[in-house]
Amino acid sequence: MVTLNRLMGTSSATGPGLSPGDAEKAAALKRMKAFALSLLLVMAVIFAVSFALQERFPWLQYVRAAAEGGMVGALADWFAVTALFRHPMGLPIPHTAIIPTRKDAIGASLSAFVRDNFLSSAVVRTKLETVDVARKAGTWLASPAGAERVAKEGAAVVHGLFTVLNDDDVQAVIEGMVRRHLLAPPWGPPVGRLAERVFEAGHHHQLVDMLVDRAADWVAGNYDAVTRVVSDRSPSWVPSFANDLVGDKVYIEVSKFVAAVQSDPDHQVRRSIDAYLKELARDLQHDPKMIARAEGIKAQVLGDPQVRDLAGRTWATIKKALLEAVANPHSELHHRFTTAVRDFGARLVEDEELAGKVNAWVADAASYIVATYRSDIAGVIEDTVARWDAEETSQKIELQVGKDLQFIRINGTVVGALAGLLIFAVAHAVFGG
Repeated sequence: MVTLNRLMGTSSATGPGLSPGDAEKAAALKRMKAFALSLLLVMAVIFAVSFALQERFPWLQYVRAAAEGGMVGALADWFAVTALFRHPMGLPIPHTAIIPTRKDAIGASLSAFVRDNFLSSAVVRTKLETVDVARKAGTWLASPAGAERVAKEGAAVVHGLFTVLNDDDVQAVIEGMVRRHLLAPPWGPPVGRLAERVFEAGHHHQLVDMLVDRAADWVAGNYDAVTRVVSDRSPSWVPSFANDLVGDKVYIEVSKFVAAVQSDPDHQVRRSIDAYLKELARDLQHDPKMIARAEGIKAQVLGDPQVRDLAGRTWATIKKALLEAVANPHSELHHRFTTAVRDFGARLVEDEELAGKVNAWVADAASYIVATYRSDIAGVIEDTVARWDAEETSQKIELQVGKDLQFIRINGTVVGALAGLLIFAVAHAVFGG
């Protein structure tokens, strides 16, 4: 077993030496171990004295029970804590020395150390503040060569992206977005709120006028259809001239009625339509049955086949248009893009406010990248840790958490003493002795 003195010494061939912070942690760990061991020894002395004198002083039985429980708790928690880092007393007991057998996990801890101390947003921002990124980039972008290069690389990126992307996967994403943002939310309440505003403002009156006009035009051009309805529904024994008279009368009355609705903006029919539409808008918002009917209509109009077809056609259209545009260096898209790049570069050079915003954006973006991907960057440390000796790795982790784990031993001693005292007291009260 490698002792604590070796842990606090120079580095071995398989791992780095201790930093000042690690040395401090090692000293604190040593003190905590000594304190936990001292409690165990105190409990042992108390147990021995109380056990020897309990016949003479019966109250010492309670002291003995407490000390006995404290020793049991201390020894049990010592075994549990030690088993994390090594085999207790060197015995190869199953399920002990857990950390050395999983030493590769130490890489995550060391990666976090590098990530938190070196790959930090503060360090990146401090460096970027000394570099005027906006003006340097603007000078290059404003040049014809720079703008053309950006356009060329952009076209390559777009073409490569469309080449790599799987059409089925993209269509599935579009379909998922349609379902999540368009189909999943209920349509009734939002449609009802929109319709209520439209109807209250009277914007639907033009649509009603158009429908009434179309009805009047239809009635004016379908005399035979109206009169045929009367004749088809009259009894067979009614003379045909009577049917003609009645049909003609019905047609005249229908024509007058439609003309009255058409000419009178405040006609009862129009008011009834307004009342119905406003009631429909309210029901769409508050009536569960009407909301359910709206959902049923939505499901019929935009079922699975329709949504899949919509997603497929949308992606096909976007893909075709962009590929054709980026493939042609003389296309309108290419020309507009290079012009926009050069204009943007010139503004970066001339506009102080814009340059400041871009510099701030670059700093934010760099900070975001560092904050988001610094774990991946520092992940190379895991490969180094994989080559470390298992015992060295165990000691490294013990430095990080060992001090806190010693509190388990201390708490186990105290809790064990209290539990032993309580158990003995209860047993003595119940069974006597």
